[in-house]
Amino acid sequence: MVKAHFIVNPASRDFRCGKAWPGIKERLIERGFEVDEHITERIGHGAEIAHQLRTDIESKNDDSPLVVAVGGDGIVHEVASGLRGSTIPLGQIPFGSGNDCCITHGISRDNLNQAIDILVNGVDRSCGAWRLEGFAAPTLDDYPSPPSNHWNGEASNEGRTVRWVFLESDAGITSEISRAKLRRAKWIKGPKKYTYLGVTTIPFWPRRKIELKLDDGEPSIHDLTMMTVTTGETFGGGYRVVPGMHPTRENGSVVLAYRLSRLQMLSLMGPVKKGKHVGRWGIEQLDVNRISLRPIDQHGVPSDVPTGHSTFIQADGEPLLQLPASLEWHQNQIIFRGAKDVSWA
Repeated sequence: MVKAHFIVNPASRDFRCGKAWPGIKERLIERGFEVDEHITERIGHGAEIAHQLRTDIESKNDDSPLVVAVGGDGIVHEVASGLRGSTIPLGQIPFGSGNDCCITHGISRDNLNQAIDILVNGVDRSCGAWRLEGFAAPTLDDYPSPPSNHWNGEASNEGRTVRWVFLESDAGITSEISRAKLRRAKWIKGPKKYTYLGVTTIPFWPRRKIELKLDDGEPSIHDLTMMTVTTGETFGGGYRVVPGMHPTRENGSVVLAYRLSRLQMLSLMGPVKKGKHVGRWGIEQLDVNRISLRPIDQHGVPSDVPTGHSTFIQADGEPLLQLPASLEWHQNQIIFRGAKDVSWA
């Protein structure tokens, strides 16, 4: 028997993951796994479980057993946060909406047997992550304001909260749409929810100016529509948002869109799906390892605290922080078990 720890988010894919887990567990046992299961009960619980497992494993000097996130990219983010910096490999059984981590690492999103086979025979790779530091967004309905967690490290600036990004981070209209899902369209399931939210959010989104600084360059002020960084090419369920990016890349990469019209925002999804958006409407992609974003106050001055219309910034699909914020690319942060053959390795 091969022992592995499985951290399950039962709420993934509109709570279908929890209903499917008993059948998945049975399949794992048939493949020779000794299943140590942990079911999350709230937002952030996966990181707590993963960090406790890490502490126990390291205190016993155990060989690094596999820890598996069962669900979507959200639970991968939580589990990776708790394991970051250790030698414990992270695997995934996909049961989310987008499952872009699986796309990056060559794991089938619709073939359970293939996903389990990678847990057994896959390749462990040391992957990079973005360190995100920003101001906590306020509680919204039942979505809590994010706490500071010791496994993420201390913030460099007073009043800010740190998160690590293992898939994507974005700010602008995309994060506004994601924030909207916390209070609207809960009755719509699947990708149609984001289409509805986009159509109903974009026409009313107030434009805002942002001070942007890349690496050691001079800061400049822009009417920012979208800023996106990733660890792989895709997010949103296969949209090639940052073409050519991969988890073992020496340098990070950012995609920036400035002052797009409402119609251009609504028309962006098609080109992004194919990775054909860079160079269109002034959208640019740049190699970068450090990004600083500050909001502009009513006097036209960059602010070191949130001001005016909040500009949210996401950590792996969760709109939990707001500007001002910074992002830094760091190599070798998490060991991820993926397919033997991926295009970038």
